[in-house]
Amino acid sequence: MFSIHFGEFAALFTAFCWTITALAFESASNKVGSVAVNIIRLMLAIVFLSIFSLITRNMLLPVDATAHAWIWLSISGLVGFVIGDLFLFKSFTIIGSRISLLIMTMVPPITALLSWLIIGETLTTYSFIGMALTMGGIALVIVNRKTGEKKFSIAHSLKGILFALVGAVGQAVGLVFSKVGMGSYNAFAATQIRIIAGVVGFAIVITVFKKWHNVVSAVKHIPAMKSIFVGSFFGPFLGVSFSLLAVQNTDAGIASTIMAIVPILIIPPAIIFQKQKVTLKEIIGAVISVAGVALFFI
Repeated sequence: MFSIHFGEFAALFTAFCWTITALAFESASNKVGSVAVNIIRLMLAIVFLSIFSLITRNMLLPVDATAHAWIWLSISGLVGFVIGDLFLFKSFTIIGSRISLLIMTMVPPITALLSWLIIGETLTTYSFIGMALTMGGIALVIVNRKTGEKKFSIAHSLKGILFALVGAVGQAVGLVFSKVGMGSYNAFAATQIRIIAGVVGFAIVITVFKKWHNVVSAVKHIPAMKSIFVGSFFGPFLGVSFSLLAVQNTDAGIASTIMAIVPILIIPPAIIFQKQKVTLKEIIGAVISVAGVALFFI
């Protein structure tokens, strides 16, 4: 059974990896700040991916990539990691990883919409229904209905929600540029290029805002570094690896749908370890959002 459904199990393991990653990076960001966490975890990811590339491709860095790949994948890394993840990690510290990841279910709809506008990919009726479902599920969680003159209110910090939304747009734009730049090039090497660009981008940001002392302090913060190491291992390394294995061994739509269940998987650890109070409405909203994502692959 395992061998027959290896792709599905790989996708499920990927979802678990990304759940662990989100919780680890939320913990680290709360301790030492999101900027320091971002650059340190990307540097660790380069180490993991370089070792993997040396073993599998006999080259430490993606020196065989074309100029076209380097340009577009670098842009993808700058937009996806520097802008997307910077705002996403900041939202972790404001509204928590659970709500942030729920809003991140907007990535597939935004990616599909941008792919339609930029590279002419087709959108079906199910795609538009999926968009509506995903947005409806998110709205169910973040909007409260009230009596009186003010009929609706935002249940969570508007700033945190906007940061998560910017993170979703950044990741979606990054994915579209990745598709333009990667073509048939090795996916792990393409990820290396994106991460290298991300490190350079964050280095510039940190230099401009004179935040290197924060990074140095973060490296000395042992509990935070443990969380960053765990998040880097399960996210950019194992998560990416198993997501590719999932797509290789089962239908891409099935793999993508299974991997999108992170907002549901993160609910039990949020209750058990973070002592969060999760309402039935929030659980239903997460399920609806994931169902909306699933409709994109019908």
